[in-house]
Amino acid sequence: MLALSAQGILPKVDYAIFADTGWEPRAVYFHLDRLEREIAGPAGIPVLRVSSGNIRKDALDPDHRFASMPLYILNKDGNPGMTRRQCTGEYKIKPIKKKVREILGYPYPARIPKGIFVEQWVGISTDEFHRAKDADVSYMRNRHPLIDIGWSRSDCVRYLTSLGLADTPKSSCLGCPFHGNAQWRNIRDTSPEEWADVVAFDAAIRQGNARANASGNRLLGQAFLHRSRVPLDQAPVDHVTAAEWAARQEELDDRAATVDELENGVAAGCSPWACRGDAEPVQDDFGLAS
Repeated sequence: MLALSAQGILPKVDYAIFADTGWEPRAVYFHLDRLEREIAGPAGIPVLRVSSGNIRKDALDPDHRFASMPLYILNKDGNPGMTRRQCTGEYKIKPIKKKVREILGYPYPARIPKGIFVEQWVGISTDEFHRAKDADVSYMRNRHPLIDIGWSRSDCVRYLTSLGLADTPKSSCLGCPFHGNAQWRNIRDTSPEEWADVVAFDAAIRQGNARANASGNRLLGQAFLHRSRVPLDQAPVDHVTAAEWAARQEELDDRAATVDELENGVAAGCSPWACRGDAEPVQDDFGLAS
């Protein structure tokens, strides 16, 4: 959407907002810098980076209130569980809404008058048109330009490829528990340093919430990043699931699929308005406002 706007195919937006959790893969930050330099900058579109903090650091800080990740839990009785997901709201939606209020001139807790709003573009394609939703606040009104122009995911990939952006990475926290085996393998096999980082984090969160532990709360179970509920460096990430095989076939049938997806089967990314944990549509972490 940012490129379409910058090229005049869609109306020019006033801002693009990137919600940074502080723990994105290096490839995402590299791509964001490139977008600013080659796409947004020449078109005069400011890219605003907003943040509520570093999710990795906050998770391990006993003095910090942490909005929990959806960690996999192995209870003491052997039964599986999962912690509540609060991270999307805290680290993505909250800072975007804060910045939108500032842009409108009504920072929290000021009341925004009726009729004052931004138009926010959400990157849902025609493949998932049924997931297009209205905003949950009156000062943000969602629009879905890709649906308006009739573009599917394949159309988007073809367009990015024509701009030399076929290697656009998926945006999500490096240690997101919603990663599938393909994404864990991709980190392990292509970025040893980042793999070591997520393995260390997985070990560090084994006893659960750092703040709760510091307060002396009773430990109910162990926490893990991988759904197998074993340490990440021992998890069966080389296992190709039925869902992954189906995804690979779908991508092979799509001649416009990116090289990254075809070769690595990289899982979809995370978005402020569409977390994978909710089986929602996938889109970049850009909120475009006009």
